[in-house]
Amino acid sequence: MQNAADPYGSGGPLVFDSSAWNRQHASTVLARWLATEEADLLVVCPVVALELLAAARDEEKFAQLDRTLRALPAAPVTRRAGDAALRASRELRGERRLPAADYLIAAAGAERGAGVLHYDRHFDILCPVLGIESVWVAEPGSID
Repeated sequence: MQNAADPYGSGGPLVFDSSAWNRQHASTVLARWLATEEADLLVVCPVVALELLAAARDEEKFAQLDRTLRALPAAPVTRRAGDAALRASRELRGERRLPAADYLIAAAGAERGAGVLHYDRHFDILCPVLGIESVWVAEPGSID
């Protein structure tokens, strides 16, 4: 059983999805989020950064969030990550209509050797196809 102050995952880096970022301050999430952050295991993908920055309420919030995200290690969307996302899409054969952004986030994480930290069932489908860890920030349905 995981302690509330243990980092998320199995000890490797984790690309976080906006679904996880947006829930980091939830009472059931905060201690483990901070432990994961302190262990330098959080990684940002530019797709997630774009999603988060698009929601900034004003220039000051945008600049503050941009600085915070730029300070984190990155999992860029390279050509290789794009190819992996396409392979995953083909392997899933359209069984599930998943957002293109989720394919790219998971593939960028896979290329960097990172799992995905999220609160989104899509990653439970994508991560096994890409051979990476799918980690929920909280039990599905327990927040919101």
